[in-house]
Amino acid sequence: MRKSGSVLAAVAVTLGFILVSTAVPAQAAAVRIMALGDSITGSPGCWRAMLWERLREAGHTDVDFVGTLPPQGCGIAHDGDNEGHGGALVTSVADQNQLPGWLSATRPDIVMMHFGTNDVWSNRPTATILAAYGKLVDQMRADNPDMKLLVAQIIPMNPGSCGECGQRVSALNAAIPGWAAAKSTARSPVVVVDQWTGFSTAADTYDGVHPNAAGDQKMAGRWFPALTALLGAGPTTSPTPTVSPTPTPTVTPPAGDCAAAYRTVNQWPGGFQGEVTVKNTGTVPRSGWTAGWDFADRRISQSWNATVTQAGSAVTAGNAAWNGSLAPGATTTFGFVASGNGSPAPAVSCTTG
Repeated sequence: MRKSGSVLAAVAVTLGFILVSTAVPAQAAAVRIMALGDSITGSPGCWRAMLWERLREAGHTDVDFVGTLPPQGCGIAHDGDNEGHGGALVTSVADQNQLPGWLSATRPDIVMMHFGTNDVWSNRPTATILAAYGKLVDQMRADNPDMKLLVAQIIPMNPGSCGECGQRVSALNAAIPGWAAAKSTARSPVVVVDQWTGFSTAADTYDGVHPNAAGDQKMAGRWFPALTALLGAGPTTSPTPTVSPTPTPTVTPPAGDCAAAYRTVNQWPGGFQGEVTVKNTGTVPRSGWTAGWDFADRRISQSWNATVTQAGSAVTAGNAAWNGSLAPGATTTFGFVASGNGSPAPAVSCTTG
């Protein structure tokens, strides 16, 4: 009996070893990402294909684009599931409680939302659109308390049938950062992605509304850094040992080495949208910048991507917390809405820290 017990014990140990040694470690679930919006997102929404391609190239193979709608081509192999409903208004989606069904069917961890173009076209007030945004966020958090949202300042629009749409988009986009800051929480952040600045309805759309190939590239490029920040660093290889370099003296940057270019983006009766691009023209990195110009008979009412103040006709713009550092040759752009006429263009001075 003792011998038999020893044999059984040995068999049990052997089986236990086999079971343990052949067990396959559980793989982490893919991060589920929903692209939510209208035809700019889904018909065909080729920026999603370009974004998918960039994510794969960066090593983010653990993502799953989700949605109840299938892909619509684009000529790039990608995960095309999405929630881009052509012709949809975000206010209607909120009023009709359509989102909860889409969420329960797809269970996203992250939502990328570019929504509101048709609302602007339909002359829905900015406050009404933001209220719809808020309701959708509440529904997202009810489905997933840890939901992370990337919300776009939507691309500009200039359809032939809507001369006021440019101003309405400007008003909506100017209000989005404040809304997002009030709605964001540490557990469920709301991050604004600027899809508007530097996007041209003439060069980047095929009809004044929907992005062409150049516009799709721009949109993918704006989503990519914001999305990868939420995803975290991609897979990395083991570091190669390096020899510590000999310390080099710190070079104090010379004064100046900064250029600023102004342009009027949109013009409407009684007001306009302008933007200024700041460039580090020097050979060393800069840690801050300030631009200034004179605006006689014009008054700035809204701004983004910079801290803008106006005293009389003198305008001063300083970098935001996230765009002050500029490598040699690098640029950053900020924008504003003002009363009056966009012309003539002012001469803009620029200094860096």
